[in-house]
Parts: sequence; structure tokens; C-alpha cells
Amino acid sequence: MSGKTNLANTGNRPLELNVAALPLYTQVRESLRRDILNGTYPPHSQMPSESQMMHSFGVSRITVRQALGDLQKEGLIFKVMGKGSFVSKPKAFQSLSRLQGFGEAMAVSGYETFSNVLSARAVEASQQVANRLNIRTGQAVFEIQRLRFLNREPISVDVSYFPLELGERLAQEDLAVRDIFAILENDLGHNLTHADLQLEAICADETLARQLQVDEGCAVLRMERLTYAGDRPIDFEFLYYRGDAFQYRLRINRT
Repeated sequence: MSGKTNLANTGNRPLELNVAALPLYTQVRESLRRDILNGTYPPHSQMPSESQMMHSFGVSRITVRQALGDLQKEGLIFKVMGKGSFVSKPKAFQSLSRLQGFGEAMAVSGYETFSNVLSARAVEASQQVANRLNIRTGQAVFEIQRLRFLNREPISVDVSYFPLELGERLAQEDLAVRDIFAILENDLGHNLTHADLQLEAICADETLARQLQVDEGCAVLRMERLTYAGDRPIDFEFLYYRGDAFQYRLRINRT
């Protein structure tokens, strides 16, 4: 972790009291949130002490603690016993309410993404892959493995299976910078309609841990996704995401 950040150098000044405005702890929280999100306090840097914040904002200790408590609940900071508060590494997220490629979803939030193609080859379909793609076990399919990066850090390993001819065509494209969904729709004319998803937490094995740069045995989010063009399944994938850097979000309506 990096050294302490001096609050006095950030330009913060005692808050002007306004009884008609937001509560003081909310004003402190929003000021700190703004400085976290704009990079004034970078990930893993130590936040100023409670005493420093009391002096800088001109508020009580309980007000500072309320503000910090809210930021901790939001996942923006974390506390280390006996050392103070530190800025969390922000998690990227993708909504499950829409069928989107990874790069497509991350671009909306301004993230940089690219991929390393680990392998692209014809393989015999396992029973599970065959069942998903509605083919016979042992039939040739095309497997593409990619290591996905978010802001130049590894975020996921994607293992995708396609009908043989479709996969061979995809392998000719620049998969380092282009989403497969975009290629399927824009270049190959497949209208993607929906996908079946299954999520679970698993422990990273040695290979997965090395690829994602995490400890062996740590929790990884695994998604199985079967994507359809009309009624035809054309893309079956295993997606392995770092649990410390990525999350999925879903809105559920009560009707």
C-alpha cells in the first residue's frame, strides 16, 4: 500500500454550514467520494486520519465516522485494524439485463479492454459442449481461448466453442481488439437474440491463478453462457472472472 495522502493538499476546506442543505456527514462523504473517483486518492492509498478530516472539514469525529462508514458500505474504502482507512480497488461491472460482449459493455464506462488469444483450434466436442450446441459428442468444434484485460490488468479467461466453420472464420479476425459478438453480428450476419446463463463460484486452479494473477485456490466467478441466433445455439462459453475486480449486476422487478 502506498503512503498516506495529505488531505490539506487536496484543496478541501472546512464545510460551510447550511441547515437547509444536506447533512454534514453527507457533504463530507460526497467530497471524499469525489476525490476517490477522480483519482486524488488512488486505489490502495491510505486515507487521511479522522483527526485530519475533522480539522480540514471543520466537523466532529462522529460526522467523519458516519461519512467513512457510508463509503465502506459502498465498497469505496476498506479499514485495516490499527492502520486506518484505505481506498479500495474499484470493481468493473456488467449488467445482466442485456446481452452484451465484454468490450462493448466496458466501453460505455470508459474502460480500456483488449485480449490475448491463448489458443484457437479444432477439438472434439465433449458431451457437455455437444449437448449445448445440439451436435453429437466427438464432433469437431472450434475452441477459442482468450485472456481478457481491463485497463491492462487480467480480468477473465474466456473459453468459447463454436460450430467448426464459424469458429474457423472467427479465428481469422483480430480478436485482440474486437468482440466476438460484434463480429458475429456485423461481419457474419448472425442476429444474436438471447442467451442462457449459469453462474457459480469456484476455486482457481494453478493454471487459472497464473493467468489471472491471483492466488491459487482463491474464489473466481464462473459463468456458463449459451448464446443463440434465433433458435440456433452458436456460441457456448465458460467465462472465468476475477472476483476481486469484477461483478455482475441484475435488476429484478416484483410484479
